[in-house]
Order: sequence, then C-alpha cells, then structure tokens
Amino acid sequence: MQTGIYVSLAIYFVAMLGIGFYAYRSTNNDVSGFMLGGRSLSPSVTALSAGASDMSGWMLMGLPGAMYVSGLSSAWIAIGLIIGAWLNYLLVAPRLRVYTELAGDSVTIPQFFEQRFADNSRLIRLVCALVIIVFFAIYTTSGVVAGGKLFETSFGMSYYTGVWVTAGVVVAYSAFGGFLAVSTTDFVQGCIMFVALVLVPIVALMQLGGVAPTKAEILAIDPNMLSLGGASILAIISAASWGLGYFGQPHIIVRFMAIRSVKEMKTARRIGMSWMIVTLIGATMVGLVGVAYVSATGATLNDPEAVFIFLSTTLFHPLISGFLLAAILAAIMSTISSQLLVTSSSLTEDLYKTFCRRNAESGELVLVGRLAVVAVALLAIGLAQNRDNSILSLVSNAWAGFGSAFGPVVLIGLFWKRMTRAGALAGIVVGAVTVLVWIYGPFTYQGQALSSLMFELVPGFILASLAIVVVSVLSPEPPIQLQQLHAQMEAKLDADLRS
Repeated sequence: MQTGIYVSLAIYFVAMLGIGFYAYRSTNNDVSGFMLGGRSLSPSVTALSAGASDMSGWMLMGLPGAMYVSGLSSAWIAIGLIIGAWLNYLLVAPRLRVYTELAGDSVTIPQFFEQRFADNSRLIRLVCALVIIVFFAIYTTSGVVAGGKLFETSFGMSYYTGVWVTAGVVVAYSAFGGFLAVSTTDFVQGCIMFVALVLVPIVALMQLGGVAPTKAEILAIDPNMLSLGGASILAIISAASWGLGYFGQPHIIVRFMAIRSVKEMKTARRIGMSWMIVTLIGATMVGLVGVAYVSATGATLNDPEAVFIFLSTTLFHPLISGFLLAAILAAIMSTISSQLLVTSSSLTEDLYKTFCRRNAESGELVLVGRLAVVAVALLAIGLAQNRDNSILSLVSNAWAGFGSAFGPVVLIGLFWKRMTRAGALAGIVVGAVTVLVWIYGPFTYQGQALSSLMFELVPGFILASLAIVVVSVLSPEPPIQLQQLHAQMEAKLDADLRS
C-alpha cells in the first residue's frame, strides 16, 4: 500500500518542481516579474491561487476535525470565511488592482501604503515590513509544522524529515520561479484540493448507504451534531469573525494586484467563490460523514484532525490515496509558498532597497528576493523544531494579526480619500498591538484568558478602525495631490469596468 502512495506523491513533487522550472524560464528577471508576475494572471489562476494560498492544511485537517468533534456548530467559521471572501472580491479586489498600479506601480502592500499616503519618512513602510516579517514567520511555521506532522502520521517518516521535505520542495519552486511559479502551482494545488474534497465525502456517503442512513447514524451519536445553534453567541461571533481577516492578508490580496485586467475581476470572483463554497462544504461533510463512518464500522480514530487521512487511506486504492494525501500537501505548500514570497518581497523591496541599496539594479533585487525566500524558510524550520506547536493556534494568531493591522487600513484607505498618513500608521500599530496584548497579555476575565472569550481579530479590527478615523479627522487634510490620486483611481476603475 505504501508503495502506491509514494508513487503518487513522487509524481506530485515532480509536477510542482517542473512548474517551478517552467516559471523560472518564463519569468522576466526583474522585480515586477519575480514578485508580481508582471500583472499578467488570468482570472482562473487569480481565483484558485487566492483560494489555495488562503486555505492551508486546516481546511483538510482542522475544519473536518472540528466538525467531527462539535458538529455543525463549527461551520460558523466556514460561513464567516465565505462572506468575508465575497466582500474581499467585491470591495477590495478591483480598487486595489487599479490603485496599486497608479500609486507608483506598487508591488508590495507596504509600498502601496507609502505611495497612497505620501509617507516620505518611510515609517509606514518600515512598520508594515516588520509586521509582515513577524506574523508571516508565525504563519509559515504553522505550515511547516503541518507538513512535518503529515509525513510522520501518514508515511512513517520522522517529523523532522517531513519538515525539511515540505520546506525544501516549496523553496525550490518559489525561489527560482517567483510569483508565476507560486501562482501556477497554487492553481494546480487548488484543483487537487477541489477534487479531493468532493470525492472523499461522496464515496464515504455511498459506503454508508446514502444520506438517510448517514444522518440517522449521526443523530444516534449526538442529536445536536446537526444543529448550527450548539454554540454561545460569543463563540458564534468569534468563529464568524474570521471573515474580517481577509481584507488584510497580504498573501491573498496580492493576487488581486496581479490580475491582467480589473474587468476580469468579476470572472475571478465567480470562479473563486464557487471553488471556495464547494471545498468548504466538502470539508464540513468530511467531518460529519467521518463521524458516521467510524461509528458504523466500529473503527478507532485517535486524532479527529486525521479524519480526512483515515477516510482517504481506508476507502481508496493506494494510488488514489496518495493523490488524496497530496491534497493535504497541496493545501500546506500553496500557503507556505505564498507566505514565503510575500515576506521575501517585503524584505527585498521594503527593507533592502528602501534602507540599504536604493539604487540597486533589478537583477540584484531578484537575487536578494531568492535568498530571502531561503532565509525565511530556514527561520520557519528553526521555529518548527518544537513539534508541540498547535497548527490552529499559529494560524489564528497570524490571521488575526494581519487582519487587524492591515485590514482596516486597506479597506478604509481604498474608499475614504480623507484618510491620512497619521491615521494609517495609528491603525497599523493599534491593530497589531491589540492582537499581541489580547493573546499574550496578562489580562483575564473571570479567570479566563481574553483570547478564549473572543477571537482577538474582533477587538483588533474594531480598535484599529476607530484609531484610523479619529486620528485622520484630527489630522490636517491630505495633500491635494493625494486627493487627486484617489479621484484618478475612481475614474480609471469606472472606465475599466465600463470598457
């Protein structure tokens, strides 16, 4: 059985490395080509790349595991994510695509903020780069940890071997192929995830005899498993609030900056949202059907987060099982590669070029970007040596950090021309600090940590938004050229959508 699984995984690894080599040969050796693919992504690649880089291993392990334990009450995370992703496509994507091009052809989010608010002091860029490095170090570590645990539990390898293999393959195609390689592999990985999350629950459902016997089995285990109302109001708000984080995730919204044309954003939105809805439904079904299957067959499942792995290796031929397990690797690697490239871009453009070598040539910056990919990966490997790290905890901390620090600035900055440099800086700092204090501060309520009562993204997003509005209103109006730039963005957006 293991031989068939290894054959499928070997094919998957060769395909990813082949895409990386192709992208290396096809990408222009300049900053825009390496970090943004020359703004040439098709709607389908944009959509599936955004989706795959968003949905890390938690979609095939964390969410099914939560459904396995708690039932439909855990689906509020998925509901919040769907709403947040749709609003991200609708509100942020088209404006960000146009605005970043007009604002000095910005290739990173910190660079866009600097241009948008005419920050000649470079302070916003420096603070943003530090936020990206800190939270993406945490985020990337979660993916590397997930890869190590997958290799350990599924393939009999050591955890540490799995960590190095996962990071090594991602670095190989990311460092050489750049944004084009990352986006193209994300597209392929998104397709693999889609097929896997449709196939596994359907086959398991058929093995149980259909919907009715499966439902009866679940209700016999726990009548509340199929109820959305099994959680408290605060728990529902915390779960659904994950959707707020979308507006500030650099590795997702950078895809919107790279699409060929803003008029193709509607097509990308339809593809992306269709993919997301189907895969999230599939992930929730894996958990629910898994409960019924384990109960009906008398099997033993020690780790609820391994329910997808259990069904994949139990119900299918080894070659198919290898393909399905590759879907987990696809989810993990697509997110890691996106995070590595965004962090590398920030280290190169926002720190190295801005503060060290302002006159660096394009080829030099691309080389620095590739070396930065390797450096960040090595840092993540170092942090991943603690195998007791909680994957979900790492992901939620980084998601909340980015959502609070960048989300309000992106959203308000794209719509409100009165927003000022001081307001943007206040929002970034307040959002990031609130999340860190909420998680790590010595504060409790009735003996409980604040993060256990409310997801830190909620207070972080609210306080950052208030800081932006209050400080902007109290600050002098932005220079006339910035107001003209905002008006130019709106005019071009309207013209592009009408063409």
